[in-house]
Amino acid sequence: MAKKLMKGNEAIGEAAIQAGCLNYFAYPITPQSEVAEYLSRRMPEVGGTFVQAESEVGAANMVFGAAATGEPVFTTSSSPGISLMSEAISYVAGAQCPAVFVNIVRGGPGLGGILPAQSDYFQATKGGGHGDYRLLVLAPSWVQEAVDLTMLAFRLAEKYRNPVMILGDGMIGQMMEPVEFTPPPLNADLPAKGTWATSGARGRPRNIVRSLYLDPLVLEENNHELAAKYAIWQEEEIRFSTYNMEEQPDLLVAAYGTMARICMTAIDELKEEGLKVGLFRPITLYPFPAAALREAGQKVGRVLTVEMSLGQMVEDVRAAVGHDVPVGFFGRTGGVVPTPDEVVGAMREALANKS
Repeated sequence: MAKKLMKGNEAIGEAAIQAGCLNYFAYPITPQSEVAEYLSRRMPEVGGTFVQAESEVGAANMVFGAAATGEPVFTTSSSPGISLMSEAISYVAGAQCPAVFVNIVRGGPGLGGILPAQSDYFQATKGGGHGDYRLLVLAPSWVQEAVDLTMLAFRLAEKYRNPVMILGDGMIGQMMEPVEFTPPPLNADLPAKGTWATSGARGRPRNIVRSLYLDPLVLEENNHELAAKYAIWQEEEIRFSTYNMEEQPDLLVAAYGTMARICMTAIDELKEEGLKVGLFRPITLYPFPAAALREAGQKVGRVLTVEMSLGQMVEDVRAAVGHDVPVGFFGRTGGVVPTPDEVVGAMREALANKS
């Protein structure tokens, strides 16, 4: 299939269609509104359904209703919009329904601003809503990866009957890059929908989709069932990549999403000067690739975490590598995107402090 130049938001919308999702409910908020704009035209062309809800709360609960039928469904929003969706996300997770949520992050807290940020890491990976639940969280670094991970998200949501989140930011939503759409493989290992979905009970006992369990022992059993599923993720769904690690670097940088791309530019600049810096890029933010990062960090002996926040992923990095490996931090926040020169400066400082 020939590549096509697309804006990130529009590419995410098309990727969902190519993955077989014909159900999209959303409410506009910058910087992800182009997803809804694109799908308002595209969904009718493919026989799909798009409803602009009255609010993010309404959109997320529409997602819950569609997910309960077993149909692929997703929504997109940004930061405060995801906050409003968090209650429904907890319901979807507790009821073990598949759905995809996309967060194109903007600066915060509060209403914040419309420029890109990574300050929703805690919200995505630590549970923005209530209760003992988890999301599979995927973080793309460029538009083609956003396409690929969106398609993957639908497969994983259905495989584990759990909401999956794509955590991007305003840059990846707004930038334009060439992309191609490769249909995902058929899912031969998915649970039969007839065993749980509300798809019509003619000829079988009815299914009940719920997250309400008044008996605490039954609720505890459901939570243990969820936890067992999350444990499988730790074994089978961890994804990461590395850059410039062919030789033993003197500094390991940890970064994700579009910030990792800026770090790659900075690493290339330092490489021309003979300075060796490697990059560890988590692709799954949950489950976090702690074991792989621990191994890499302990070999190098010093880590610098770079984020578009005041420091959120850095807590997982420090927990992963252990107390005997120093972990520095550099970040900008509020929608300020660090320049490659700023990142180079932070890397130089970290290298100079290496003992």
